[in-house]
Amino acid sequence: MAPLSAPPFTQRITWKGLLLTASLLHFWNPPTTAQVTIEAQPPKISEGKDVLLLVHNLPQNLDGYFWYKGQMTGVQHYITAYAADRQIITSGPAYSGRVTLYSNGSLLIQNVTQEDTGSYTLEIIKRVGETRGVTGYFNVTLYSKPPKPYITINNLNPRQNKDVLAFTCEPQSENYTYRWWLSGQSLPVSPRVKRPIENSNLILPSVMRNETGAYQCEIRNRYGGIRSDPVTLNALYGPDLPSIYPSFAHYRSGENLYLSCFADSNPPAEYSWTINGKFQQSGQNLSIPQITTKHSGLYACSVHNSATGRRNSKSMRVKVSDWTLP
Repeated sequence: MAPLSAPPFTQRITWKGLLLTASLLHFWNPPTTAQVTIEAQPPKISEGKDVLLLVHNLPQNLDGYFWYKGQMTGVQHYITAYAADRQIITSGPAYSGRVTLYSNGSLLIQNVTQEDTGSYTLEIIKRVGETRGVTGYFNVTLYSKPPKPYITINNLNPRQNKDVLAFTCEPQSENYTYRWWLSGQSLPVSPRVKRPIENSNLILPSVMRNETGAYQCEIRNRYGGIRSDPVTLNALYGPDLPSIYPSFAHYRSGENLYLSCFADSNPPAEYSWTINGKFQQSGQNLSIPQITTKHSGLYACSVHNSATGRRNSKSMRVKVSDWTLP
């Protein structure tokens, strides 16, 4: 693409000031120099983009030139013009406010619409008193991006290793390709993940806890793509086998006993403590101040997840001894 000259002096006056001159000089002589041509760059564009009507072989020593919309040079089709002696750009009835005229004759049209499509005529006015006309053409193609998709799912709170999970990306069309995302990362294909050829469905035979997160689907066509809003999957699992902290089990009379229990679970597990099979208290932590030898025994932490129906427990034996005198 040839470099553009900067726009000439941009004092704008109305089209009426040059109309009489143009009408007096408007007659045609066969060209005697290289053929003037207009090249649309690019020749086909989508709405909202810019197009340059690039002029090749523009003669030297011109009085100026006019641009018209279409192949007619009537006043109603007059877009803009350049007067070389005063370096003035003028605008006419067909001026849209989205054009830039360069001193090399090229015309830039910005943010084009479907109404901009079609032919454009450049009328060249030479100092010897002749005019020449040349017509260029470009087309605005309506590129249609796909609509924003959305996800439907059969269960937002599936149980781990129990429930089959089925996602569907809507709308479904053979004209689209589909892609799935989990927490912002492209979802890999694995033996666990069943994805039909059209990819609009995503099936997890039995959901796992590491598959919890925000799911999105993306649909694409030849003109671009767009993602859905995220749908958060909350996989229910657990409770796992709990752990009791600290793990040491020997105390002296008069010391304070403090135990804490934790089990991975979604939703969080319910906790309870027993000593020698007798219920002691609910809660994740167990605290007994100034224990005595009668507190020796089997301490158990039990966990329960009401959403999954699972239970689990862990026990440890605690021994409390009297202080030994020297």
